[in-house]
This record gives sequence, C-alpha cells and structure tokens, in this order.
Amino acid sequence: MMKAVRFHGQKDIRLENIEIPKCGKGKVKVKPAYVGICGTDLHEWEDGANLIPTTPHPITGEQAPLTIGHEFSAVVEEVGEDITDVKIGQRVSVQPIIYDGTCGACRDGLVNCCDNNGFIGLSGWGGGLSEHVVVPRSAIYEIPDNVSMEAGALVEPLSVVWHSIDVSPFKKGDAVLVLGGGPIGLAVIQCLRARGAEKIIASEVAPGRREFAKRFGAHYTLDPTSDDVVARVREICGGVGADVAFDAAGVQVGLDQALKAIRAQGTIVNIAVWNKPAQLQMNDMVFREKKYIGVTTFVPGDFRHVLDAISSGNLKPLPMITGKIQMDEIEEKGFRPLVKEKDKHVKILVEVHP
Repeated sequence: MMKAVRFHGQKDIRLENIEIPKCGKGKVKVKPAYVGICGTDLHEWEDGANLIPTTPHPITGEQAPLTIGHEFSAVVEEVGEDITDVKIGQRVSVQPIIYDGTCGACRDGLVNCCDNNGFIGLSGWGGGLSEHVVVPRSAIYEIPDNVSMEAGALVEPLSVVWHSIDVSPFKKGDAVLVLGGGPIGLAVIQCLRARGAEKIIASEVAPGRREFAKRFGAHYTLDPTSDDVVARVREICGGVGADVAFDAAGVQVGLDQALKAIRAQGTIVNIAVWNKPAQLQMNDMVFREKKYIGVTTFVPGDFRHVLDAISSGNLKPLPMITGKIQMDEIEEKGFRPLVKEKDKHVKILVEVHP
C-alpha cells in the first residue's frame, strides 16, 4: 500500500492508503519528488467537482474519489519492458495531459484540444500527490543536471504560459499587458522577459502580488482599483496601446479594460479559466480590428523548451516557491493559505520524496 492525497468532494481532501500501481507496457513508474498546488486544485477543493469527473472519464474510466496533483517532478523507479530510452534513477518532469489520439484535434496534432481530454492528477491514472505513479512514456521529460527537482515541479505551469506565447502574435520588443498577478500571471511575466519583451505592464489588485510582479520582471505595475488602466497603458505605450494582452485573471472588468487598452489590430490572449460567462464588446473589436483568442495547456515539446530555458538561465523560476509542506499538511498549510493569504504566496510545493 502507499499514501495518496485523494479528492472526494468539495472541501473533502483525504490522505489515504491505496494500492501501489503496477508498471506495464509503454509505461513508466515514478516516485514523485515535489508537487505544486495549482489554482485548478484550489477551485476543485473550494467549489468542486468541476473538472474532476463524477462519472467515468471517457479515457481513464475513473471518477472521484481520485488522487490529485498534476504539477510534479519525479524519479524513475521502473520502466515497461518495451521501453529502452528511459533509465531507472532518471530525474523527470511529468507532462500530465491525457488524450485519446483519435479525435479530429488529436489527428491534427492538437492533443491539448482533445475532445476527451483530461489530466493525470485530475482525471485518473493517479497523481503526483502519491508515493508512486505510473504514467505513459510520452509524459516523461528528463530534467537537465543543472536544474533542481523543485524547478522541475514548476515546468507544467511555465509550459502553459510558454505555449500561450507561442500561440499569440507576440514578437520581441512588443509592449504587453498582463492581467492578474497570480502564479500564471507571474509566469507570463517571466516567460515574456525570457523571450525579449521590453515593456511589460502588470495589472493586479493585491499589493503583495504587484511586488511579486516587479520582482519577476514587470516594468510597470498598475492597481486597477485606483489606476485608470486604459489611460495608463496608452500613456506608457506612446498613445497607441499594448500590442498584446494576456488575461490570467478571468474577470469581466479586466477583460473590458484590456479590450480598450490594446492598440488597433492588437490581440487579447485568454489563459484564464472563467467561473462565469464573459461578455465581449464586439464593436470595440470590429471597428479597430482587434482579436481575442483562447489557449489551453501545452503541446508536445513545450516542456522541453521550458526545461532548456531554465537550464540556460533564461528562466529563473525558483523564487516563485513561497512554501514547502508535507502531504499530511496539504489542507491546513497548502490550500487554506493559498486561498486566504494570496498576497503572501505564489507557489507552495508538497514534498513527497524530496
């Protein structure tokens, strides 16, 4: 038997003993090291089940209660008999997307847009918050020798952002507005700096998160409760507005501000998962030829790009880590502080096998 953190329902997370999974053909068994607590985990705990299935998932066949944790680094402890390119003891980041490989999106290579998509640690196949996990070979990305296991646990959220920049029209030298200073917003700032952004404007309500935004590379920070965001962005951008805006907040007032703050033919890139329907002022888009696009998670290769950027020193994400806890502390020292003390925390890691 092994210990695992399992989601049973809203505000019902339990550390339980469950069966140790067995490795098989095409699979790799890993021992999680560090696991990041994601905003998605918090939403499931506060309001769930949302993404966690309450009926059998179409690919995994599993439903709540499920083991959680989808941002994690690990050490390989067993490989399937048909796998020759992964070695026991190898340090890895785990890419958690689950996809069927047969739908139209998958056939087009867009596995992140799979009709039946899911996530290890949300939809079944175990999760990082357990002593052992068995994952597909395709989920394994080796961590370079000069990258820590803690940084390896940050690769998943950074890859979400890396992909969003790839999908966007951003180019080096562009002026960019970032809505939200939570973990994803701060990751956007870091990745933009790593990719040559020369004017990053962060809009965030919480004073502590505005300080984090400055620390991670924002050139300007705005308080949307007191600053006229639209006027300030236009002023900073020479009167024309930002080239691109990344929405990592998912609130209507921020979207309205961003739509007016970007330049003619500018683009808003939505990364946020919204809790309620949003409205777009279509005439603001039509008469100035503005664009609004959605992005989701990442595609094969994004993990490698992020790991290479960390290894080269272009990305330095370790200051995102504001706490480390144990599995039996996840609710009191993990979920609750991240919900109630947002000003103090960016990313709390759970030490499973540090």
